[in-house]
Amino acid sequence: MPAQDGRIYLVTGGTSGIGYESAKALAAAGAHVIIAARNPQRGQEAIERIRQEMPDAQLQFEALDLADLASVKALATRLDSTLPHLDGLINNAGLMEPAERGTSADGLEIQFAVNYLGHFALTEELLPLLQKADNPRVVTLSSIAARARGAAINFADLQFEQDYDASLAYRQSKLACLMFALELQRRSDVAGWGITSIASHPGVSYTNLLPSQGRSLPPLPFLFQTAAQGAIPTLYAATAPDAIGGRYYGPTGLMEVRGPLGLARVPANALDAQAVARLWSVSETLSRTHYPSSPLAD
Repeated sequence: MPAQDGRIYLVTGGTSGIGYESAKALAAAGAHVIIAARNPQRGQEAIERIRQEMPDAQLQFEALDLADLASVKALATRLDSTLPHLDGLINNAGLMEPAERGTSADGLEIQFAVNYLGHFALTEELLPLLQKADNPRVVTLSSIAARARGAAINFADLQFEQDYDASLAYRQSKLACLMFALELQRRSDVAGWGITSIASHPGVSYTNLLPSQGRSLPPLPFLFQTAAQGAIPTLYAATAPDAIGGRYYGPTGLMEVRGPLGLARVPANALDAQAVARLWSVSETLSRTHYPSSPLAD
């Protein structure tokens, strides 16, 4: 990783798993890292763990509940008044397949709200700060679940109110993340925002995502990656000089669950221009945000 001195990154869900490893690696490279998550105690514990290895690490915690659009806006307002710029936004936080359908503070299915819509809104709110940086990047985490059987945007029942299926709702949220990342780059190019948007996925990595939802870890642990290995595609997308906007990076081994870094397979659903446009429009309505159609003002 190139030196990151003077650069500022925000990592959502940076208290554990891929987010924690991403925050730790960025701090080790000299970046100022903002860990944004719901739990202040866990945030402070994450910072203390990193500082045990790197006493001079530049870290701060900011409260963020992606399931509450008011919290998303409040964070953006705080950062706008305190930061000179934002070099990188890593849309990492997520939850996976809760057994029962939950809803966000705004009445949305919880996986759709946390994994996707909260990040959609946060990115829009932070565009002015990103524009003030040199070569700003937005990295949004998807998943191999985005191309699993049944992965689609269920416009007829977007919030799974009629027939809740935890796996299908998760796959929808991660497909939406991938569609968002690719479309963000296209719109940045057209409107002249100067934002580089890249998607990544960690393969299958051992984190607390499954146990936190009361689910068992997958069998054959030797087939899967550590959280630190799973963070490599995200870190590459966020910092590598040759990372390309509008691309999707991940492991390239067996079924992309692990292995060397490379370009991940993009499912056909993510390239459906009509579905992408419809999802973007619906997302602006649900999140009460509106992305500009022209270059951002200085």
